[in-house]
Amino acid sequence: MIEYIKGALTDLTPALAVVEAVGVGYALNISLSTYTKIQGQKEVKLYVHEQLTTGGRDDSFTLYGFATKQERSLYRMLISVSGIGANTARMMLSSLTPAELCNAIANGDDKLIKGVKGIGLKTAQRVILDLKDKIVSTGIADELHVSESHNAGPQVNTAVKDEAVSALTMLGFSPAPSAKVVVEILTEHPDMQVEMVVKEALKRIK
Repeated sequence: MIEYIKGALTDLTPALAVVEAVGVGYALNISLSTYTKIQGQKEVKLYVHEQLTTGGRDDSFTLYGFATKQERSLYRMLISVSGIGANTARMMLSSLTPAELCNAIANGDDKLIKGVKGIGLKTAQRVILDLKDKIVSTGIADELHVSESHNAGPQVNTAVKDEAVSALTMLGFSPAPSAKVVVEILTEHPDMQVEMVVKEALKRIK
């Protein structure tokens, strides 16, 4: 079982990080929260959640990486809830910071959780019901100290659009509608960073 991977960050998008350790490049699915934390770093340490999917012709082995143990713990709690799969949990941690999501669960704010793409009212209420006591008992709410960075990028170009659309595609959205929403956002906010573009797009894509 892999606890964490520490090494050179060789490639990074809002949805995927490649970390080279001892000559091996590990591709890890990440959330926007982790992306924001490790952006610009040359060396990173990502806490790992391993997922083995069996059935059908091929088994798949997927690695998820998290900048903090707290985010990984919250992710594991989320996927323990009925109706919340790996991609939905990552979507939740991309739409809200770990602190925002943790506070929403602890305070019973189903409206905020329902605002995440793909989450209905019943699922939001189930998340709160299943995890509220766990959030309090494990102390994650007290441990989380997330400070959001809003450093405006100096340029807006095709690279920003392409990276945002790529991230949305990896999260399960179709490229064409994703591109339309991304262009709309960049037209309104020319200096918005790619992770913020993706976060805003998650709210707008229908």
